[in-house]
Amino acid sequence: MVPEIRKHFNETFTKEKYQAYLADLNSKHPDAIEFRVAETPVFVDKNFKDKILSACETIVDVITQYNFNTLSSHAIPDEVRVPNENAHTHFIAFDFGVCENEQGELEPQLIEMQGFPTLFAYQIWHDEVTRRHFTIPENYSAFLNGFTPETYQSFLKEVILGKYQPEQVILLEILPHAQKTKIDFYCTTDYVGIPIICLTELIQEGRKLFYENGGRKIEVKRIYNRIIFDDLQQQSTEIQEKGKLLFTELDVEWVPHPNWFYRISKYTLPFIDHPYVPKTRFLNEIKELPADLENYVLKPLFSFAGQGVVIDVTKADIDKIMDQQNWILQRKVKYAAIIPTPDIPAKVEIRIFYFWKEGEARPVATNNLARLSKGKMIGVRYNQDKEWVGGSLAYFEV
Repeated sequence: MVPEIRKHFNETFTKEKYQAYLADLNSKHPDAIEFRVAETPVFVDKNFKDKILSACETIVDVITQYNFNTLSSHAIPDEVRVPNENAHTHFIAFDFGVCENEQGELEPQLIEMQGFPTLFAYQIWHDEVTRRHFTIPENYSAFLNGFTPETYQSFLKEVILGKYQPEQVILLEILPHAQKTKIDFYCTTDYVGIPIICLTELIQEGRKLFYENGGRKIEVKRIYNRIIFDDLQQQSTEIQEKGKLLFTELDVEWVPHPNWFYRISKYTLPFIDHPYVPKTRFLNEIKELPADLENYVLKPLFSFAGQGVVIDVTKADIDKIMDQQNWILQRKVKYAAIIPTPDIPAKVEIRIFYFWKEGEARPVATNNLARLSKGKMIGVRYNQDKEWVGGSLAYFEV
């Protein structure tokens, strides 16, 4: 996206350099990275960065307005509503596609957002290793708003721990060591100091939760939640039964509270008005379908990782949906094949991290990750057997 930097990177790239990079990246926790790592970072100039942040801040305006909880009250399915919701989420992730508008100009377009963590800790390591193996201009940073690796790590630790000691805070997930994102769990322990606990390991005594460590029973004061309840509902009967404790009154704090996963999600998109946010409507509120349905995407509200999305929409697709209140129709965007590679150019999505410290009026942009794709959609299943695709990070002009 910055031609002179891209030209230099591609000309100096070798497969041997890439293999050394992967070996270093895997050295911290061998075999923990189960997703493909792209051969290149993404370089973003200041103008494009400002466009992305403009959209983010407009969305934050909506999330922080006085009536947002009312607007999003129906976003949380009753069967997954968790008690003791707090005033705001602690984390937001905004996904933008690098797109081409009708004038042929590059612009960001919001694809999705989530009030939920992502690879926050792993990206510290990812940046460190990337800088060791590739030439990154001094005036480019993966971090935003002046954060450095040190201040970002400190801020992440502060938001996750709150007022507690690391052993009183747990990273909670279902079968964490079997998850494709486990590298981030391990890096979270490295940088924040909290233990990784499986849902099945929790001990409930009344309103209190405990876990065992070396024969000691330790009370859980705060949960760094990594459980997606859609995933919980796909588990064995035994694990689902165990999961019922999460919906009871507990003397624990959540970071972030699970309800924010639903409040800040695809459900929020129809309330946003910004040129870099595709026009989106709840399907049940559309009186007359657009004549050009081929220019829209149909998405279920309560499904994740791209499941259930209809890209080539027809009226027949819409007619067979019985629960139209649980679907959105979103204007299709045109991803730009913008990253030159040895074969065909790659498309890009950039995920912006926002952290929200308790007591602050607004969250702040801190860091990012990027994903490169050559398939019809971003994601592993659409990029099998391709190179110069996968997980990456963006370096923004400062």
